[in-house]
Amino acid sequence: MEAASTRTLSNDKAQRIVDAMRSSVARRGVAGSTFDHVAREAGVSRGLLHYYFGTKERLLTEVVRRDFELRMAALEAALEKAQTAEDVISLLVASLEDLVANDRDLVAVGFELFSLAQRNPEIAAEYAELQAGMRRHIVTVLADKHEQGVLHLAASPEAVVEVLLSLADGLSLRMLLEPERDHSETIAAGVAAVRAIIA
Repeated sequence: MEAASTRTLSNDKAQRIVDAMRSSVARRGVAGSTFDHVAREAGVSRGLLHYYFGTKERLLTEVVRRDFELRMAALEAALEKAQTAEDVISLLVASLEDLVANDRDLVAVGFELFSLAQRNPEIAAEYAELQAGMRRHIVTVLADKHEQGVLHLAASPEAVVEVLLSLADGLSLRMLLEPERDHSETIAAGVAAVRAIIA
């Protein structure tokens, strides 16, 4: 995928397109999110979407990529200031709760992309790259904190991060499926589990 081609779009147009695609997929799913819908909601021509993104699957990947970069930058900045293991755990929980409470569309789009990746080799490769990038970012921060003595990791940084992301994926899915439920006890149980690998 030539994601770099989107950089020639103005920031305003690119962001409107990404926002419109995210919102459309959350409401209609990938199959129902046509370029006609997205172009109309973004206030751009359908041809512009085809020219810069080619397919809606590529646009979907760009949605997740852009949101991932923003969220990772914010999380890394917050984690760098953490002084204890409890600070780190609290920040990770706050990030998850904020994602589900304030950006449910992104959670839905992420799961749509995962489902699509099972049937589309090109999207599978892009999705794997996005996941690997996410792991690398968090591994670097946690490994640095371990080296600084801020926290102790009970396994390799890579293994710890895999567990953290697996918990986050599972919890976000449950929270998305049952938004009316109080998930505080479940989150507390997850925190207790995390304390076994981050101390």
